Amino acid sequence: MAVPKGKVSKARRDKRRSSVWKLTAPALVKCPKCGALHMPHRMCPECGYYNGRQVKAVQADAEK
Repeated sequence: MAVPKGKVSKARRDKRRSSVWKLTAPALVKCPKCGALHMPHRMCPECGYYNGRQVKAVQADAEK
């Protein structure tokens, strides 16, 4: 059975775990129609367009 040779200090343990929690910021792209930033390969929430065609009617368009 594996047994640790000695106590691992809190500092050494925490150094090992330090980079686990860091998250990367989501990538954002500019919408070619309205210029708003949104996640790639997803519909633009501002204008409702994806891949050059309207996928969803957005409230701002319905009011106009």
